[in-house]
Amino acid sequence: MYSSPVADAPLVREPLHAPVAHLIRGGLIEGTHYGSVVVLDGDGGVRFQLGDIEAAFYPRSALKPVQAVAMVRAGLPLDGELLSLTAASHSGEERHLTGARKILELAGVPEDALRNVPDMPFDPAVRDAWVRAGRAPSRLAQNCSGKHAAMLYTCVLNDWPLEGYLDPSHPLQQAIAEIVEDLTGQRIARVTVDGCGAPLFSVSLHGLARAAARITSAVPGTPEARVADAMREHPEMASGAGRDVAALMKAVPGLLAKDGFEGVQVAALPDGRAVAVKISDGANRARVPVVAAALGRVGVSPSLLTEFQGEALLGGGREVGRVKPVRSLEPVVVSACA
Repeated sequence: MYSSPVADAPLVREPLHAPVAHLIRGGLIEGTHYGSVVVLDGDGGVRFQLGDIEAAFYPRSALKPVQAVAMVRAGLPLDGELLSLTAASHSGEERHLTGARKILELAGVPEDALRNVPDMPFDPAVRDAWVRAGRAPSRLAQNCSGKHAAMLYTCVLNDWPLEGYLDPSHPLQQAIAEIVEDLTGQRIARVTVDGCGAPLFSVSLHGLARAAARITSAVPGTPEARVADAMREHPEMASGAGRDVAALMKAVPGLLAKDGFEGVQVAALPDGRAVAVKISDGANRARVPVVAAALGRVGVSPSLLTEFQGEALLGGGREVGRVKPVRSLEPVVVSACA
């Protein structure tokens, strides 16, 4: 495990993204996705970078493992499935709703104390079934309900007020901001509101990768290790059945992976090797193969990454192309790796 002093906040500027993936149809480049990629060695050094890894950006839900660590440091006693749910962008399956209810029950607070936005389940099939059953949007069904339930529990344990727990000046959010800066190794550049209503802290892509590496390489039993273990042991509680991040954690032994809206993903191995990706236009079809390529860069065997190599492009119902990482990434994925 390595640590870094807290540096100045990243610069707020237009990110200098670079091409990271191409849409190849019939042998020609039909389109290009821009973004940025950083790959870290186990000692924290930058092994590879593409685009702009130092500009301020919003990690969105890829920051949830850091928020979970902050709550565990503040006394949150959860482990296993419920701690994984604390760091989740869940699909709204019944197990996710049941888990969020359990956290609220442990906290001794009612469901109406939640202040995340009511929503339908994230997973399309689960959402369709929800609509067919005539169910209305729900705070429990919203994909961040596990995090919000855990926030309320953390407040109860610390005698912090439940009212206003999403205000950036609230003691809970101040404690989370402190850990964001500690684990990323840099000051927060900007604070805004995430889709669920919680404060969203801006760091750099480099800082996000550094935080993930510190979580996965932490000493067993620490808050960081507890969060990493929970997510790796219960990947579908941190996402959902059929989600690509859950499949990736199952495919690569010891890997922690967390995605976020607008094309963000971070992934890290137990020895501190880590990658972080931001797709400029937010496209998941580019995020998945670019993350796989970045993991190839960090030494993950290509045989473990075959199902993440990019979705097919169809013409007349048959495959005529594919979304592929740019060449500076792709050759490493298909070469022999340790």
